[in-house]
Amino acid sequence: MYTPSKPYKHKIIEEIKKTWRTPYASVTFNTYPLVRKKFFYPEVDHTDGIGTKGLYHWKQGTFREAVIDALAMNLNDLAIVRAVPYKLSNHVTVPVEDIRVFRIIKAMAAECKKRNIAIVGGENSFHDTIDGLDISMTVSGFVKKSYPNKFKSGDVLIGLKSSGIHSNGFTAVRRVFKNEMRREFTTPTRIYSDQVLSLIEKCTVHGMMHITGGAFTKLKDLMDRQDAHIFHPRTLMPHSIFHEIHAKGLSNERMYTTFNCGIGFVISLPRTEVAKALSRLKGAAVIGEVTKGSGDVHIISGFDGKRLSL
Repeated sequence: MYTPSKPYKHKIIEEIKKTWRTPYASVTFNTYPLVRKKFFYPEVDHTDGIGTKGLYHWKQGTFREAVIDALAMNLNDLAIVRAVPYKLSNHVTVPVEDIRVFRIIKAMAAECKKRNIAIVGGENSFHDTIDGLDISMTVSGFVKKSYPNKFKSGDVLIGLKSSGIHSNGFTAVRRVFKNEMRREFTTPTRIYSDQVLSLIEKCTVHGMMHITGGAFTKLKDLMDRQDAHIFHPRTLMPHSIFHEIHAKGLSNERMYTTFNCGIGFVISLPRTEVAKALSRLKGAAVIGEVTKGSGDVHIISGFDGKRLSL
């Protein structure tokens, strides 16, 4: 039975207090956390969650992986505007009130402490009408120096390998696999922000995009009178789970507008910077180029070699 007094409240507060001293902020407690920042840069906020994937995390008990998913969806998006994350608020929704709520927050505190992110607010809610959990976060970051996030004609495109499906496309996954449970459904989203923030300190980067909902159509937001031409190098070929989904009847267009297809993050930079960038990035390869055009994305499918335009 749901207990409005929230029996795990004090244990949760003790866990999040472990995140309150970072190089970027210090937090004290007076009914609510009070934040004192240690910088004077412009800030940006970003909110995202794990969506339908939470069904699989709840049923398989993969709570740390769920937390990493929620962090990745925010940190990777903040990275494209060169923002250093420093604090977050969260909303955790679960169908049953029990010790699992505390385990989720404990995992969140541990991951945030590793990344110097202070947890400064949160809410836990219990919905007995749902089958899975949801973790939503608003993460704040600061930007030391802002640059336009745009592809340029003549740029080379570098792709960073994904860890699998990541955290989008799970409505399609449920339709394809019905009630089947697979390990691939709870593999956490790869967090790229540390690599990306390190890269921009050493290399000239013009444009960046996290490949999530809408998949490769998101690249169109970074182009004006350019086209992106993408192929799949052998080192970034789609994971077997994507080949399986494609074989079950999803077209190339559906695959590349729904899933990351093995490439979770795209970076556009001058050709002269490619070698230096690749030496600093793990699991990365050249995946194409940017040319003058009309704002389209042209892809040679990693599933059957056919060409498509988005």
